[in-house]
Amino acid sequence: MEAEVDRSNKRTPFLQNPTLKKMVRQRYFYILLIPGVLWAILFAYAPMAGLFMAFVDYQPTLGDFWGSLFKAKFVGFQWFDYFFSGQDFWRVMRNTLVSSVLTLSIGFVLPIFIAVALNEVRINWFKRTVQTASYLPFFISWVVAASIVITLLSAEGPVNQLLMKFGVVEQGVLFMQEGKLFWIIIALSNAWKDMGYNSIMYLAAIAAIPAELFEAAKVDGANRLKQIWHVLLPMLRPTIIILLILNIGNLMNTGFDQYFLLGNSLNRSYSDVIDTYSFRYGIQNGMFSYAAAVSMFKSVIAFILVITVNGIAKKMGQTHLF
Repeated sequence: MEAEVDRSNKRTPFLQNPTLKKMVRQRYFYILLIPGVLWAILFAYAPMAGLFMAFVDYQPTLGDFWGSLFKAKFVGFQWFDYFFSGQDFWRVMRNTLVSSVLTLSIGFVLPIFIAVALNEVRINWFKRTVQTASYLPFFISWVVAASIVITLLSAEGPVNQLLMKFGVVEQGVLFMQEGKLFWIIIALSNAWKDMGYNSIMYLAAIAAIPAELFEAAKVDGANRLKQIWHVLLPMLRPTIIILLILNIGNLMNTGFDQYFLLGNSLNRSYSDVIDTYSFRYGIQNGMFSYAAAVSMFKSVIAFILVITVNGIAKKMGQTHLF
């Protein structure tokens, strides 16, 4: 009898563990998490073993990837030094940062403006039409979107026709051949393509704002503009800060498709970013280790940016990721 009592006492702390009891109670949610966790392990974390390629002189051999990778000559930080000391480093970094900052400046503010404007529209059919029109570009592939941009900006395209009609220019401007115009073209193209989709998160956040706050502001004599400024935007602040942190973390991740499709040999000095640079050296020139080192450098900088901006937001008492 005493032995049974002792065994039951030993089991009690384990069975009464609040964390375990919560996991048992929410077991079906954990089961639903399994596919996502497996996907993250297989496609996000397992491929990180390939980062070893950045520290060796990898030469691919048919049929034995892992063997040729881990038996390759270890060179340490040689590829990183080659990238930092090369003549392309500052040009690629300039193009990446400038185009990313321009894209962030335009593409981050525009969805907020669209969400606030749509929230004020009271004609349902017009609101739905504008929402649909703003969402559509996101679902168009960059191959199609790049063709649209190139057609619009061609020497005889609609943009040049309007400029010549209003006397702004005497002859068509070769936009896609002017390197200095590429940064603003890519920023506007990114903003046009993503503005509708990005506004969905702000519309959802606006829908969660209690209507009583707007009614109280109205009773106090606030018009619609004052309600937006003093009620809506402050309530959107947590969402804006979280998305801003995530977007700043993606400053180095400019994207590949749009730069590869809109860039050409005439504007390469302005259109060549880290993604296209690593593709050209890694895939086209076969310098896989060098491309891996360049990509790893980009990921490290992105991680530092997220940590830094999140720390600043935390110290300022604002919403933060962790």
